[in-house]
Amino acid sequence: MKSNIFAKLSLMMLLQYFVWSAWYVTMGTYMSEFLHSTGLQIGAAYSALAIATMISPFFVGMVADRFFAAQRIMGVLHLLGAALLYFATKISDNTLFYWIILAYSLLYMPTIALSNSIAFQQMTDPGKQFPWIRVFGTVGWIVAGGLITLLGIEKTPSTFYMAAIVSGGLGLISFTLPDTPPKGKASGSAIGTEAFVLLKEKTYLIFFIAAVLVCIPLSFYYGFANVFFNEIGMEGVAFKMTMGQFSEALFILAIPFLFYRIGVKNILIVGISAWIIRYACFAFGNLNDSAWMLYAGIILHGVCYDFFFVTGYMYTENKAGEKIKSAAQGLFTFATYGLGMFIGTWFSGLTVDNYKMDDKHHLWQQIWLVPAYIAMVVLVYFVVFFREKREVKSL
Repeated sequence: MKSNIFAKLSLMMLLQYFVWSAWYVTMGTYMSEFLHSTGLQIGAAYSALAIATMISPFFVGMVADRFFAAQRIMGVLHLLGAALLYFATKISDNTLFYWIILAYSLLYMPTIALSNSIAFQQMTDPGKQFPWIRVFGTVGWIVAGGLITLLGIEKTPSTFYMAAIVSGGLGLISFTLPDTPPKGKASGSAIGTEAFVLLKEKTYLIFFIAAVLVCIPLSFYYGFANVFFNEIGMEGVAFKMTMGQFSEALFILAIPFLFYRIGVKNILIVGISAWIIRYACFAFGNLNDSAWMLYAGIILHGVCYDFFFVTGYMYTENKAGEKIKSAAQGLFTFATYGLGMFIGTWFSGLTVDNYKMDDKHHLWQQIWLVPAYIAMVVLVYFVVFFREKREVKSL
């Protein structure tokens, strides 16, 4: 890969995940402070992203495959998204805020699959090259969290302003990205159903189901970790939570080596197991004599995310044919940030409200044990049923 292509793809990933981090991590806290939202309303807002993920990335991935260059679609979506992020700060009603977030999500979530497709299209050895590109997304997430803490804007609308500015910039930059022309115009259905061929293979179907289920505990972290840490009195939460992204940056670079040495199944088992440990740390940690458990739970994000989700994207890329790569990435995104997160966001919101003591306090130990138990069930299912051959030669 040429150095200028590497630089463009790295910048793309950095800005892509900067935008997401800037508003997404602190949205629950923002809603609590400015909209006085309940746990269910916060969960509903996060479910809007899940709904959009189920609808848009898969469809737009097929549009990229069939009719338009992926980088042009991505540019338009980010420019429109910037306007909606700004408009979200002008809303004071929970219901209207939900619809704005849903509309924005319909624009943003497809760009995850599109950015992956653009990157993979330029790679000669994705198994080795993709982690080095994707790690800049982690850097972008960290930079956003650091700026939020540095500027003291964690509980203000400025997080949305920051995301809007960067989204607009990425929208313009997207038009200069390497050309990713449409493919497969002569075959397949117009609605993107050909990617479902992957589900005919038993191993991928089992993996797909596990990906859906593991996103239920994932939604507890995305929706309520920031709320939890702020409620118990932790300082500089947005930046401290980026320790998880530092961990992610470290472990993502280890995946290519581990993939060839211990295999897909073992990597995924480690990733699921990390979710159990993380939530146990949150359940039993505190800021007094067990603060290390809280930080350990944050740091485990690298293992939780990389060992399941990054490996999953690579595994999906390996399983997909040349003509359905964008659709295949959309399918995996559909399973994780779509169907799984939709179930999880509503379930987590109901769980948090169920253990609510008053407007400012919750029984967090009971809350965090729920996703821990769910992760245990997913682990047992995956260990028993997933059977993948070890002779995967490349990703």
